[in-house]
Amino acid sequence: QLVESGGGLVQIGGSLGLSCAASGLMISNNALAWFRQGPGKERELVAASDWSSGSTFYGAPVLGRFTISRDNPKNMLYLQMNSLKPEDTAVYYCATDTRCVHNCPRRDPAHYDYWGQGTQVTVSS
Repeated sequence: QLVESGGGLVQIGGSLGLSCAASGLMISNNALAWFRQGPGKERELVAASDWSSGSTFYGAPVLGRFTISRDNPKNMLYLQMNSLKPEDTAVYYCATDTRCVHNCPRRDPAHYDYWGQGTQVTVSS
């Protein structure tokens, strides 16, 4: 089970940190990711991290503003979001890909087999 927290309302240019707690599965060897889905939009990959390869991916819209991190002993995933924009408004989901063995982390949400329930982030003036 994955449970996100930390969403809320923030002003343009502000910062917000999201957390994802994993229970019932160990995340240390898995690829982990944050996805988001805005109103009327498809789910998109925000950031992903693979522990085994050390690879990290950021979507172009968030590059340089968002940072993904993980604490394997605590079974936690984080997303630090800075310089927030109205277009960052979305429901944010954490997910884990337990079956990735090559080219990890993968970018297609179809590969991710465990998902949180999502947390709403609203950026407003």
